[in-house]
Amino acid sequence: QVQLVESGGGLAQTGGSLRLSCSASARVYSMGWFRQAPGKEREFVSSINWDGGATYYVDSVKGRFTISRDNGGKTGYLSLNNLMPADTATYYCAASHRQWGIVLSEDGYDYWGQGTQVVVSS
Repeated sequence: QVQLVESGGGLAQTGGSLRLSCSASARVYSMGWFRQAPGKEREFVSSINWDGGATYYVDSVKGRFTISRDNGGKTGYLSLNNLMPADTATYYCAASHRQWGIVLSEDGYDYWGQGTQVVVSS
């Protein structure tokens, strides 16, 4: 069983930046980030393929968020720039040992982190 540990959440002002990290206990392939705002369902944010060569973003974060991963395949990152109050949510890291490409669906992931909270003040 692979464990994912997230870090990097916190409080930011509108226009500010944060960097989230996701550390896996073993090598994983596809990685993704989801978020859940208070009172809303969890939504897809971004995905990266097994070698970092392909990425995908939900329209609302394109140009502001950047997903990346290290060469060892065990750590993923999500850089959040130009933050807006609408980005306030708990952010979850997800990883797969079955999928190698871009994965948009929650069902495509095998492992989940505990979540890290991001709060953006206006």
